[in-house]
Amino acid sequence: MNISCLIVDDEPLARSLLKDYVAKVPSLKLVAVCPSAVAAMEIIQAQPIDLLFLDIQMPEITGLSLLKILKKKPMVVLTTAYSEYALESYELDVVDYLLKPITLSRFLQAVDKVNSRLSNLSQQPEKVIPNQAQPFIFVKDGTKLVKVRWDDILYIEGLKDYVTIHTRQQKVVSLQRLKSLEEQLPPEQFIRIHNSFIVALNAIDIIHKNEVHVATATLPISDSYKKTFRDFIEKNHLQ
Repeated sequence: MNISCLIVDDEPLARSLLKDYVAKVPSLKLVAVCPSAVAAMEIIQAQPIDLLFLDIQMPEITGLSLLKILKKKPMVVLTTAYSEYALESYELDVVDYLLKPITLSRFLQAVDKVNSRLSNLSQQPEKVIPNQAQPFIFVKDGTKLVKVRWDDILYIEGLKDYVTIHTRQQKVVSLQRLKSLEEQLPPEQFIRIHNSFIVALNAIDIIHKNEVHVATATLPISDSYKKTFRDFIEKNHLQ
């Protein structure tokens, strides 16, 4: 399977190196090489892009700002000389974080992670569209398929390629992305409050400032989800 990719970096040498690396991988199809996030946005809006090799520090719009702007995000491998952005980048659901100078072996590891994510997405045919007649979902926990009822879920925590579903009885750990699971949840029962947390409406005990109390857990409400959460609460008459 060909993976269409875009290189976005304001440094000519970095662009040239990544272009050479991409050429060594038959499955990668290079669409364009961009010197700025603005140029990349025009291409992403014009055609489907599967993967961005994206620098962070660029003039006008940084790589992280670009990720926050895009409504439909490709997979992203960050390429940067700065290690301090690693935590924030994973909250933005990047596939990998490459520190410059980037070696070919490290680049190939990142491509392997991209292929693994694509493989995981293709192996999720058991996605179930939630409806009133089927108030549950089956999720993989290791080699088991575990039935999880919507009404039993307190909150869901995401970390990289895994989610932990916290229920009233147990914790279920599943190899999938939080975004993928979010798409299967009944939107009237669950609300995302943070890049790492989705909470069940019926499980909320207290809302205080920028926190939600669910059972014994205290979960943060991030600035990017604050308005959506407030609107959701008002719609459901919980004030």
